[in-house]
Amino acid sequence: MTPLGGSKIILKYAGKDATEEYDPIHPPDAIVKHLPKEKHLGKVDPGSVTKVVKEVTEEETARQDRVKNRPSLDEILNLHDFEAIAKETLPAKAWAYYSSAADDEITNRENHLAYQRIWFRPRVMRDVSKVDWSTTILGHKTSMPVYITATALGKLGHPEGEVLLTRAAAKHGIIQMIPTLASCSFDEIVDAAKPGQVQFMQLYVNQNREITKRLVQHAESRGIKGLFITVDAPQLGRREKDMRQKFEADASVQIGTDVDRSQGAARAIS
Repeated sequence: MTPLGGSKIILKYAGKDATEEYDPIHPPDAIVKHLPKEKHLGKVDPGSVTKVVKEVTEEETARQDRVKNRPSLDEILNLHDFEAIAKETLPAKAWAYYSSAADDEITNRENHLAYQRIWFRPRVMRDVSKVDWSTTILGHKTSMPVYITATALGKLGHPEGEVLLTRAAAKHGIIQMIPTLASCSFDEIVDAAKPGQVQFMQLYVNQNREITKRLVQHAESRGIKGLFITVDAPQLGRREKDMRQKFEADASVQIGTDVDRSQGAARAIS
């Protein structure tokens, strides 16, 4: 059996601690779910594992210094500020994955411009002593007309991954969409929700419809209120910024697939 779509990364870390490479893109239940029980050989003796000594480059040292000196939240005034700080503080692979778009990124730029062409009609002589931002999405209440959409590999940005977004959504009364390719397991994310918290799920339809059926039925049993099916990715776009990064790890959803991991995170996990 080829482990989760490829053996290259397994051989690279054979006999060594691969936690740092494994955790960002594998949910904690990946092995239990996808590796046959006869392949479970037991617990590893930590004393028998060679610790990988990671060389800290000058660039990485400089990045870590920028992380330590990043502005506090009360100094960050808008989304542009968040993006600028993320570019300076995230690891190169994480920034390339989160920020990249297909080819020359023309559509990405046009999406930004499209929002700039939307104007709000001003209303005057109205009572604004109490302003209510709340609305509903698919019939479910939200404190404001936005939701946290599905973005893969949350642990590339923070060790706790998507559960941080779950807690933030609960705190501020907005809806979270759980991604298929999350760093945390689906159940981990749902378990982090507060009672009554509304969550949606994004779904890539697997060629094996039985796998998809199990995912959907399990999501329904856990109380997911909306299903968002990705239909615009029959062919993965050439995310050139991301492709320049060599992302060798495998994703737990790549069961039975032959994937080129030499062209960035997006292609590696898709």
